[in-house]
Amino acid sequence: MTDIVFIEDLAIETVIGIYDWERKIRQKVVFNIQMAGDIKKAAETDTIDHTLDYKAVSKRIISFVEQSEFHLVETMAERAAEIIQQEFSVSWLRIKLSKPGAVTGSKAVGVIIERSY
Repeated sequence: MTDIVFIEDLAIETVIGIYDWERKIRQKVVFNIQMAGDIKKAAETDTIDHTLDYKAVSKRIISFVEQSEFHLVETMAERAAEIIQQEFSVSWLRIKLSKPGAVTGSKAVGVIIERSY
C-alpha cells in the first residue's frame, strides 16, 4: 500500500521561457505534486515528525523556483523532482508543472513527470 502526500496548485513567479521578452519578466508557473509516503506512523503518533512535511517541501520548491531562470518547464520539473527526492527521501513522485497563458486559447501548457527512485 502506498500513501500519497500532495501539494495542489502551488503558484510561483519566476523567469521561464525561451524568448528574449520572457527572459525580462517574471511569469507564473503552477506545481501539482504527488509524493509517496507512509503516513501510518504519523497517524498513530499524531506528530509531524513521522510524515512527509508538505509545508517544508512547498517552501523549498518556492525558494528554488523563485531563484531559477530556466528556459524550459521540462528542466524546471526535473530539477524540482531531484530536490524533493534528495532532500525529502521520496521514493516516488509525480509533478505536473503548468505555465498558464503560454499558448493563446489554452488555460495552461506544461509537463507531467513521474519518477521512481
